[in-house]
Amino acid sequence: MQLGLIGLGKMGGNMRERIRRAGHTVIGYDRNPEVSDVKSLEELVEKLDAPRTVWVMVPAGTATQGVVDELKDLLSEGDTVVDGGNSRWTDDEKHAAELGVKGIGFVDAGVSGGVWGLQNGYALMVGGDKEQVERLQPLFEALKPEGPYGYVHAGRVGAGHFSKMVHNGIEYAMMQAYAEGWELLEKVKSVDNVREVFRSWQEGTVIRSWLLDLAVNALDEDEHLGKLRGYAEDSGEGRWTVEAAIDNAVPLPAITASLFARFASRQDDSPQMKMIAALRNQFGGHAVESAKKD
Repeated sequence: MQLGLIGLGKMGGNMRERIRRAGHTVIGYDRNPEVSDVKSLEELVEKLDAPRTVWVMVPAGTATQGVVDELKDLLSEGDTVVDGGNSRWTDDEKHAAELGVKGIGFVDAGVSGGVWGLQNGYALMVGGDKEQVERLQPLFEALKPEGPYGYVHAGRVGAGHFSKMVHNGIEYAMMQAYAEGWELLEKVKSVDNVREVFRSWQEGTVIRSWLLDLAVNALDEDEHLGKLRGYAEDSGEGRWTVEAAIDNAVPLPAITASLFARFASRQDDSPQMKMIAALRNQFGGHAVESAKKD
């Protein structure tokens, strides 16, 4: 299958490679000419055979809207646009309507896997019409992990990004729980090997997980996380999850508290946020802030 891929950053670049390894043709475009296969969106579209499929991996909001606007004028009836970034689900409905006027299909794909996706595969939560989704199935199969799990057609347009948003909200709460436990262990005098306590949890316990494995990785690199500042950003999806909960009268106390904890980290150097920052760096390659030197 042939694909145009826009946005070749930490996620997009690895996705291009994984799809190519599965035997498909990928023509990538990025504003950075050193990683781009073509010089412009126009050239990318020209190199694709109809019906074209163009997958967008750029930041949510203005950047994604700008690409959709350009593609609307470049693509033709029967082509399909896939938004694989972290767009808000309400934007998906808008983009589907805008492209639909010209007969261009739209599919939203929530993608999870971070910087490890090339090796392990990407979990995919997809929204869109059944016919559109089925046509793109070879791409989803190339990206997903091996085995029966890691892919779902979640529902109509917007369902993929809504599902990914909830996934990220849960992620916030899980990271917060590990961070709180880590800070408490570091605080007491009786425990003098916190890193190995975390390591001992990796097998046989009910709290073992990939996030726990990444926490141990982070502690192996910096045992007491002394090199990090206790500051953690939020991608926006935690906020959207809380907003959706309010709109639907669904109580989310753990997820909401974990979001507010990140806000608090921007006021003080929080020990817990050192672990949150370390975990975000481990799975997603997100930037961290170094601790200030005395």
